[in-house]
Amino acid sequence: MGSSALSAPSANPFSLSTLNTVTTPTDHLSFYHRFGKRCLDVAVAGSGLVVLSPVLAGLAGLVRVRHGSPVVFRQTRTGLKGVPFRIAKFRTMTDARGPDGQLLSDAIRLTAFGKFLRRSSLDELPELWNVLIGEMSLVGPRPLLHEYMQHYTDEQHRRHELPPGITGWAAVNGRNTTTWEERFHLDLWYVNHMSFWVDLQILAKTVAIALSMKDVDPVGVDRMPEYRGSDVAPAPSQQPGEPNSTL
Repeated sequence: MGSSALSAPSANPFSLSTLNTVTTPTDHLSFYHRFGKRCLDVAVAGSGLVVLSPVLAGLAGLVRVRHGSPVVFRQTRTGLKGVPFRIAKFRTMTDARGPDGQLLSDAIRLTAFGKFLRRSSLDELPELWNVLIGEMSLVGPRPLLHEYMQHYTDEQHRRHELPPGITGWAAVNGRNTTTWEERFHLDLWYVNHMSFWVDLQILAKTVAIALSMKDVDPVGVDRMPEYRGSDVAPAPSQQPGEPNSTL
């Protein structure tokens, strides 16, 4: 894909097949990269937190009643330049434990209301705060568990050249149904092509996908398997907690 592929009528930038062609890096000295993207993040996240405050309050109350306290689930993820931060999401699971005191399986602790939050992506709304304070962006590679850092190749580390996003290129190309390799490939495409026009397309497609509630669950498993490196088969997730959703 050449640098003009996004403007070509015949090109489909949201097709996985387009990623097999040569990519041209975005000019990261552009005005949008240096100033515009952050301005857009602050404007949308700030206004969103204000406008959606009744929705956030209502959801917080429902989460408190159905899932207990704390209402917000926090987890360490990797941010810009590999710096860890604490992502905020509404809880979708209870803390139900067995007779031995150990947490029950995710499938048991994930409630019907939690499934709705995940499918609608409403559990991601608290991340607007992460965006407002500069830890995340509206659009970017989804932040993954910080423990995965040791498994990345040099090329995969490039996903941290941009702030992580609430949504991203991978999120609108299969969401949680893609493989790890496909996801990294998509992330690097975005790093090479980030622009105002690309971000607008991703945001528009994100709304459509969230409303459709499609591609939420990984194929054949309850949650995305842990990433252990490109040459190692992913392991079933053993870490208790909220699903590592990408949208």
